[in-house]
Amino acid sequence: MPKEPIEPQTEMIAETENYIAWLAEEPDGEVTYHLQLNNVTIHFFREEWDEFLELVRSLVD
Repeated sequence: MPKEPIEPQTEMIAETENYIAWLAEEPDGEVTYHLQLNNVTIHFFREEWDEFLELVRSLVD
């Protein structure tokens, strides 16, 4: 009998009317970050997410 796939544990980081930021704790222990912008979703690994946050912070300074 095949095993059921293990689903990642997700957590909402932030949400507006049109945008969502959330993270997923993958079964292998990796944490991935996701930006859902209307009908586009961008996926980040931790290092990419940190760099993205650095970029956004530089935009608002």
